[in-house]
Amino acid sequence: MAGVKSAKSALRKEMKDIILQLSTEEKQRQSRIVFKKFTEEVMLHLYLKLFLTYFYLCSLPQFQESKRISLYLSTKDEIDTIQMLKYIFDKKKEVFVPRYKGKEMEMIKLLSMQDYETLPLTKWNIKQPNVNELRENALETGGLDLIILPGVAFTANGKRLGHGMGYYDKFLDLCIKTQQKRPHLIAVAFNEQLWEDIPTSENDVILDLVLTEK
Repeated sequence: MAGVKSAKSALRKEMKDIILQLSTEEKQRQSRIVFKKFTEEVMLHLYLKLFLTYFYLCSLPQFQESKRISLYLSTKDEIDTIQMLKYIFDKKKEVFVPRYKGKEMEMIKLLSMQDYETLPLTKWNIKQPNVNELRENALETGGLDLIILPGVAFTANGKRLGHGMGYYDKFLDLCIKTQQKRPHLIAVAFNEQLWEDIPTSENDVILDLVLTEK
């Protein structure tokens, strides 16, 4: 276990340095293409590897059939999710976003883009509903159909390295235990975040899909 923790910490540091090297323009370019893939607006190119083709094709019904969707609100060092947020609202689906309270995270309902614009910032410079504001909690009112996750690094077969705080690990464990049906789990990431393999522990949840530009 100590070896896995050490390997995870080393990879987080390496990924931080890699992401810092990406220009704002490159981040925006990759974000636009990932958004197009997410919304099914681009054709698959013949040169894509078979496993990416499979992942992309499988992603289409995951979004279409989902009515209650959790989406993380991105920082400057992550794939920009704001266009996704607008798209989800346009499709008249319910949106839930993370709210961090101490060592716990819950998914709280977001009502509109106007609601998003008025959200306060946390100490991590992330927008989230005020911790004292009474809002609908996803797991208390029907659960989630789809969760779109952030992360530090991923593999094509769904392994995920988080930021080390354990927020999503604990939430996913609770979500899967609480709901009758396991939600779809999708990550969106920069090309540079995709690795052949990453260190994981037995409690790490495997994702259904990792979407990148390539």
